[in-house]
Parts: sequence; structure tokens; C-alpha cells
Amino acid sequence: MTLPQSYLQMISTVSAEGELTMELVEKPMPELGDDEVLIRVEATPINPSDQGVMFGWASMAKAASSGTGAHTRLTAPVSPQGMGVMKARVGQQLPVGNEGAGTVVAAGSGDYAQSLMGKVVAVMGGGMYAQYRKAPAMMCLPLKDGHTARDGASCFVNPLTALSMVETMRMEGHTALVHTAAASNLGQMLNRICAADAVELVNIVRKPEQAQLLRDMGAKHIVDSSSESFKADLVDAIHATGATLAFDATGGGELASNILAAMEAAAARTPGAYSIYGSVKHKQVYLYGGLDTSPTVLNRAYGMAWGVGGWLLPNFLAKAGGDVAMRLRARVADELKTTFASHYTDELSLEQALQADVVARYYAKTTGEKFLICPQK
Repeated sequence: MTLPQSYLQMISTVSAEGELTMELVEKPMPELGDDEVLIRVEATPINPSDQGVMFGWASMAKAASSGTGAHTRLTAPVSPQGMGVMKARVGQQLPVGNEGAGTVVAAGSGDYAQSLMGKVVAVMGGGMYAQYRKAPAMMCLPLKDGHTARDGASCFVNPLTALSMVETMRMEGHTALVHTAAASNLGQMLNRICAADAVELVNIVRKPEQAQLLRDMGAKHIVDSSSESFKADLVDAIHATGATLAFDATGGGELASNILAAMEAAAARTPGAYSIYGSVKHKQVYLYGGLDTSPTVLNRAYGMAWGVGGWLLPNFLAKAGGDVAMRLRARVADELKTTFASHYTDELSLEQALQADVVARYYAKTTGEKFLICPQK
């Protein structure tokens, strides 16, 4: 096929004057090294981690768009506080989009690169909100026959995160998990993994309808944080499962503290476990998201054997090593249309993804909703 001379890529910039700009820029078609391929990007999801780069600390309630087509531009003011946080990126044109999938339309002379020609592949390498993306051939995950780019668009961030949560549990000597924002796409994947692997899972949701969604999936332990009995229900669920490890997608507020307190209260139900220093078993909460941007509040009611820390997928995979990463990727490829199937609320063109009214929809980060950008649309 004849390739165009240039392509469009979405970039995010913060100016010294305190304005965020999201726009499409024209890029020349890249030259390929021996071990590189060119992917015609056909599907790429909008994940919460993408929005961190896209919008940062901008005041998105005041966002506005202008222009049409390839000249669509989104702008939003950045507060002085936000500028303090983002000062290191002022003036930088940052490409956005962590992962996606598409067809390999050109390849370097290397054997593996050539073997990918014409295949549908998924890749996680940044800069995926673009019509084309150059990538090292070894970063590409070839999809199985019958799988489309839409099937494979989200096969890295959410699937590998869910699998790595279970892997972290095993590596750190825990036997069960607690997960917040449990009705999300990622949460539903985690439920399917835990059911298949016989791992006990406590799901924390925020609404009765989210609890029903998970119940319909077969989830056993579901706790609604909007319920008046939330704390008591959480203790019961943690006692039933023995969970001492939690992954919190909210990040802010008192939820992490409440989980630790519930773990301590559950441990206290075991005869002979009392100590003035609390339970002996280590209790750990990892913050892996920032749905709640308020400060993380810890009310020390859980002894001395506890920890709260950050958890990031790339850091975990680097620590776990290449063999673990390859094993997890292989499972994703095998179960792409079952365990790791993603469902999308809407499909957007690059231009639509910059329209203020559309941005407001996906910026809301509503549990269970996920948006897909189709750069060729």
C-alpha cells in the first residue's frame, strides 16, 4: 500500500502563561530501523493514566474547544497551584495515549520485524493517539487470528494491571485481595481472573447498581461504600476471605485507612491474636489510581504491621522480570475475548476526542464507562 507523507498526532502542551492546549499536529512519516515497524493505529483506549498526561492539573470544568476537523483544539486554564505541579513540562509537546492496536503496514529489514508485516498487533509505548506509530518490533504483541484491533486495543494496561495485582499478592505472601472501584473494566477483569485462579476477592463499589453488576458476574464478596453498614460489611468480607492486601484506585480520602482498620478488626476476631501492637500479619494497601484527588487521610487504628504505598504497573513488571512479563502477556493473548474482553461506551475520532462536550463525558471517569479513539475514523 502507498503510505501518506505525513500523519496526525495528538499532543498536550502547558504554556508558561498557565494554559493547557490539546491539539493535532502534523508529523512526517518516520524512517524505520531494521528492527522497527510502522503501525496504522486503528483503536486506542482512553485510560485514567492517559488523562493524567492529557490534562494534568488543568481546570477541565472551564475547558473550551475551537476549530474543526484536523484543526480542532482544546484549551483549559491551569491554576497557580497546578502550574507549580506541572512546571517541569511547561513548553513541552507531549504525545499521549499509552496503548493501542492496529495493522503493521511497513517494517524494517530485520527478520522479526518482517514477520509482522500485515499482522494486527497491540503495543504499549506511548504516543498512540495518532494515525500511525513507529515501534520496536519486540514491543508488539501479535494478535491471534480472528482478533481485531478493537479487541486488542486495551490488552496491556488493564489486563496486565489486573494480572499483576494477583502476581503481587503471591509474591508478597498474601492469600486474598481487596479492590476498590471494583465495577470498572479493570475490576471486572480482576473478578474473572480471581474466579479462574481460585483467589478470594473483596469488591468495594460505590453504588447498588454496581454491586448488582458484579453479583450478576458471580462475584461473592461485594461491599457498597455508600451503605450505612459499609464498615461493618467490609470487616465481615475481609474476615471471610482473610484478605491482607488491597489495591485502591481512588487514592484520596479515608478509604485506604478504612480498609486497613477493617483488616485489623477482622484479625481481632481470631482467638489469641490480641496484642497492644495490633495483629502480627502485615496489612498492605497500594494506591494505584487517583480518582479522588483529595489528600490521603490515615486514621491510625490498625496496629503497627501495616503499609500504604504507591503501585505502578511498569515498576512492578521491571521488578518481576522478563519471564513473568512474557507469561502474563501470553495469558492476555490467549484470553483476549473472554477474561480480558473490554466493552466501550463510545468510539471517537481524534477530532471528537478534543471537543469540550465529549471531553466532559470521558473526563468524568464514570465507573464502567470506557471510551475508544479510532484514529482512522
